[in-house]
Amino acid sequence: MGQRRPEGRPNIGARRIPAAIAGLLLAALFLVPAAAAGADVAAGPGRMFERIVSLGPLLTENIYLLGSGDSLVGNTIYCQRPPAALDKVKVGSVQELSIEKIVSLRPQLILASNLTPPPQIEKLRQLGYRVEVFRQPASFADICAHFLRLGQLLGRKAEAEAIVVQAREKVEAVLQAVADLPRPKVFLQVGAHPLFSSVKSSFTNDFIELGGGINVAGELRSGAMKMEQVMALNPDLIIIAVMGTEHGVGAEERRRWLAYPAIGAVRAGRVHVLDPDLVCSPSPLTFADTLITIARLIHPGAAIPP
Repeated sequence: MGQRRPEGRPNIGARRIPAAIAGLLLAALFLVPAAAAGADVAAGPGRMFERIVSLGPLLTENIYLLGSGDSLVGNTIYCQRPPAALDKVKVGSVQELSIEKIVSLRPQLILASNLTPPPQIEKLRQLGYRVEVFRQPASFADICAHFLRLGQLLGRKAEAEAIVVQAREKVEAVLQAVADLPRPKVFLQVGAHPLFSSVKSSFTNDFIELGGGINVAGELRSGAMKMEQVMALNPDLIIIAVMGTEHGVGAEERRRWLAYPAIGAVRAGRVHVLDPDLVCSPSPLTFADTLITIARLIHPGAAIPP
């Protein structure tokens, strides 16, 4: 994840926020210039591409969410959602691609992520293919802007707008529900070896701030941390969302935290493991649904809407 501090983000801090002001903060999150999405596509009506190759799992998921899954002819080995994505031709991993296999699929559009090696993007462009790059989002607003851009590209503008509206309504409902509640300190772990936390330059920070908490690592320039730093920050809640959780890494990390009862979250039994695919790679709707889950962990017993 990039470490650039995005401009125009709310500095919520430790205070409680009246509901009316919370609404204004949420509105500010949604006012994103086109440049925030890394848009380099010309304005105007989108067109329908019949042969698309996706080089990123989130891009693949969003193609299906927009109803364009039939146009997808190839993706990576990490593109596993929805299940239909497993049946597409695999062109390599996220960072190691087979140019020959991509060419064999005769794509009209190639969708790349910030993890796609730039030399391979340049090679594909030199071969005459249209390659659109989607950078890592730094906020929920970026996630929505990227999704709208994809909808424009695929000729699914109306569908994209409807999904974004639905997601924003869910997020606004959460923000209103937690606006007047105390803001506990939250540590969101997104990496295990090394220990890595959510920071303000990442959209994962929005899970904490919009969910009514304070990111204990929010002021750090880098998310790399040591156990002693976390202990000193003494979070009230620890959320673990690390890759490999499906193979037991998350449970292992939880056991490691439970060995430190000096941390308030450990004493209170508030150390939880979440699916890293939802936390670290969300669409607008999965962001909103994951926010609801995290807000309920931050404020158990609060009237968080479904």
